[in-house]
Amino acid sequence: MTIRPIVRYPDRRLAMPARPVTAFDDGLRELAADLLETMLAAPGIGITAPHIGVPLRVVVLELDARIGAQTYVNPAIEWASPEMILHREGSVSMPGVNDEVQRHARVRISYHDIDGAMHSEESDGLRAVCHQHEIDQLDGVFWIQRLSRLKRERLVKKYEKMSRD
Repeated sequence: MTIRPIVRYPDRRLAMPARPVTAFDDGLRELAADLLETMLAAPGIGITAPHIGVPLRVVVLELDARIGAQTYVNPAIEWASPEMILHREGSVSMPGVNDEVQRHARVRISYHDIDGAMHSEESDGLRAVCHQHEIDQLDGVFWIQRLSRLKRERLVKKYEKMSRD
């Protein structure tokens, strides 16, 4: 397991859609382990392969230490509730800044596990927000694109100032 360098905003790789995983092998297991180590060191609660410059559809989440980390390969949103919630979000690729983003309150996703078995999961609250946030990233949609132009510009200026200091 290796802590890998995190791609920082505004790196163009964060705006590129990730490719589906086709090989469920030791390379994928190593990538998932590296993602977990990198996320924990960041620190964060979710990370995608594009966050470390690997354009593959892999997400690692750890929302509850008792449950442990979960790896989602090729996740896709199958259904989203009409109800919306506001939740404060940020990114390991843009540390030190966050803002409220509107997301669906509940979602159902389909995904493969690390061995290639297909699964479905329904979630709400923080887990639903995380699924939407990370799947957006896999689609090349960085979280700040969900903010109004004014909020996004203010947040980027704040991040740039923090990065210079």
